[in-house]
Amino acid sequence: MLKLAKVSQALLGQHLERRIRLIRGDRVMLDSDLAELYAVSTRRLNEQVRRNLSRFPPDFMFQLTEEETAALRSQIAISNTVRGGRRYRPLVFTEQGVAMLSSVLHSERAILVNIAIMRAFVRLRQLLATHKDLARKLDELEKRYDKHFAVVFMAIRKLMARAEPPRRRIGF
Repeated sequence: MLKLAKVSQALLGQHLERRIRLIRGDRVMLDSDLAELYAVSTRRLNEQVRRNLSRFPPDFMFQLTEEETAALRSQIAISNTVRGGRRYRPLVFTEQGVAMLSSVLHSERAILVNIAIMRAFVRLRQLLATHKDLARKLDELEKRYDKHFAVVFMAIRKLMARAEPPRRRIGF
C-alpha cells in the first residue's frame, strides 16, 4: 500500500491527466507516455502488445494515421524519423486498453501505474460531467433570460421606430 501511495504521488506530479488525449472521439494515451510511466521502453511495450494482440481489439487500442501522427508531432514534439526518432506510427490505448496492459506487462509497477491511470480517467470523467452540468444550466439561464430581454428589445425597437413627421414639399 505504501508503494501505491508513492507511485500515485509521482504520477500526479507528472500531471497524468495531461497525457490523456482526445483522438477520434476517444480519450486515449500514447504508447510512449505509457512506456515512460511503466518504466519500460516503448519498443518493449509495443512488443508485448503485439504478442498479445487478441487482448487488444480496435476499441482498446489502435494505430494512428499519418495525418494524426503529423498533428501530434507538431503539438507535442514526437521525434522525427529523419533525425533517428520513431520509425512507426504510435499506438494509442483507450481506458480499457490501458487496463488490459497490466495483464500483458507482468510487474508490480504495471499494476500500480494502472491503478493511478484508472483514477485519472475517473477524475477526467467527473470533470467532464461537471462541465456538462454547467453548460446545461447556462443554456437554461440563456433561454429564461432571452424571454425577458425579448420584451425589452421590442420596446427599444418601438422607441427607435417613432413616426417621422411628414415631409414638406419643396417647390411648386
